[in-house]
Amino acid sequence: MKTVINRAELQQRLEAGVPTIVLEALPEKYYVDGHLPGALQLNHENVLQDAQRLAPDKNATIVVYCASDTCKNSDITATRLEAMGYEDVRVYVAGKKDWLEAGLPVVRGDRAV
Repeated sequence: MKTVINRAELQQRLEAGVPTIVLEALPEKYYVDGHLPGALQLNHENVLQDAQRLAPDKNATIVVYCASDTCKNSDITATRLEAMGYEDVRVYVAGKKDWLEAGLPVVRGDRAV
């Protein structure tokens, strides 16, 4: 059963510096176009190959998001991470669309916009 995190909770964790691995579950081109500050790109199709490199600690808090509440990549990624033994996986269901609509910054290239 997936654990859900909302924008306010995620924003609070990030602003407070609570250790959180944020993963964008979209193909690289969407990540480059704009991602949440500090997020790493983990395509939902490459979870088995890349998860251990991006999130070596299976006890770390991981937040997975994708484009919006209609995108299922974050659910797929979270399910795969849990199957690999990750203990604290949360899904930001509303995703990047919700973050942008709230006027929060995203990173494009190497700068926040």
